[in-house]
Amino acid sequence: MAIVLGPNQYGKAEIRLVHLTRGDSHVIRDLTVGVTLTGDMRDVHLTGDNAAVLPTDTQKNTVYAFAAEHGVGQIEAFALRLARHFADSQDTIATARVSVTEHGWDPVGGTGHSFARRGGEVRTAEVSYDGTAAWAVSGLAGLTLLNSADSEFWGYIKDRYTTLAETTDRILATDVTARWRHTAVNLDGGGDWGTSHAEARRHLIEAFAQTYSRSLQQTLYAMGERVLQHRPEIAEIRLVLPNKHHFTVDMAPFGIKNPGTTLYASDRPYGLIEGTILRDDSPPPGLAW
Repeated sequence: MAIVLGPNQYGKAEIRLVHLTRGDSHVIRDLTVGVTLTGDMRDVHLTGDNAAVLPTDTQKNTVYAFAAEHGVGQIEAFALRLARHFADSQDTIATARVSVTEHGWDPVGGTGHSFARRGGEVRTAEVSYDGTAAWAVSGLAGLTLLNSADSEFWGYIKDRYTTLAETTDRILATDVTARWRHTAVNLDGGGDWGTSHAEARRHLIEAFAQTYSRSLQQTLYAMGERVLQHRPEIAEIRLVLPNKHHFTVDMAPFGIKNPGTTLYASDRPYGLIEGTILRDDSPPPGLAW
């Protein structure tokens, strides 16, 4: 029986980068960057020969250097510049993947230099490059949405363990994680990434709000379908929607009526709904995911 080295990769995770653009009004960019590299790493695994290894500390320093020399710009373009550098500058690197999470800050106080960090929502991007072509996946996480009406859940399977009552009027709430693959990537980093992201986000929100929901799965499909209908630059979208349950508090022991106006939000356990919506003629994902 032969024992061989399987797929492997290495890189630097959780690189915290804050970039400040100074002027009359400051602009702050707060990023978490990850680098993942692949190539022929047999020698380092089998014999400890590091000749093919770009130190992960060097990878970290490169992220800071690129921000200092060129700024950040759109996070997809920043990730692409880094991925191309890693794969093109080192013969031992076959593919480079750079992921970026952006944590938003909003100006406050009218000073031009004071900020408040936004809530849990973050913008995400991941770019892969193999020396010839690039693939980009944009997205968001932590987008909390809630409909207080126009949601039902009934007609499901019932067995001896079912206790959940059917309902034609329930709270529907979720924390959206969405990642969408772009049909093409210009290697020069061009493209209106900001508008694309903002519009995809808008369509996700509007589809959630405007869909009369009979299941969270139905809502998930409607959200992904709307993005693809309106954004031709997107080939497919993957959604993760936890069902943030809200239950009516039983006030009967206290002689108080509760017509679904007083509820408690249960943080766990929760239903977890996941799905992919894609164009049937979309190009193959390549190294995107």
